[in-house]
Amino acid sequence: MEQQTLIAAAPLGAALVWAALQDLHSRRIPNILTFALILCGIAQSFLTFGTVSPVQSLLGLATGFALTVALFAIGALGGGDVKLLAGVGAWLGPTLTLLIFSAAAIVGMLIVLTQALAQGRLTTLFRNTAVVGVNLMHLRAVGVEHASATGRGCRSVDRPLPYAVPVLVAAVLLACWTYSES
Repeated sequence: MEQQTLIAAAPLGAALVWAALQDLHSRRIPNILTFALILCGIAQSFLTFGTVSPVQSLLGLATGFALTVALFAIGALGGGDVKLLAGVGAWLGPTLTLLIFSAAAIVGMLIVLTQALAQGRLTTLFRNTAVVGVNLMHLRAVGVEHASATGRGCRSVDRPLPYAVPVLVAAVLLACWTYSES
């Protein structure tokens, strides 16, 4: 990302901070924020200083949606989380969206491991992860509803992870990394 692109992406950064704060506070991301993020991401792609082309914006939107919709279907993410990553995709295109999704997964894992360790629930986390993993490996046999119910029943920490926080951290790390490369 060059400096002009970072400046053009500043509204995305502000929206991600807002989403993270809302998600931390209420474990919800407002529709007004996610839909505005999506629409503004598409709109900015038509500008000469946009972060991506209109085609890349739509591909990024589809990528963000596709990466998270299966997790939503099994109850691992909420609808606001799906729309948030779709909005990130509309701003950054498919490649950076995939990188942010991957980095957010790692950041989220570290947060959950730290939280479980602090609450003395690390063994429970590992056991529940294995149960959910086996269910997902046998999804055709057990069905989506059973896998989803198992996932909801396997809470290893007091409060679920506010997904917007790892997305924000991942976006900041990616911006710092790509800016230092140029």
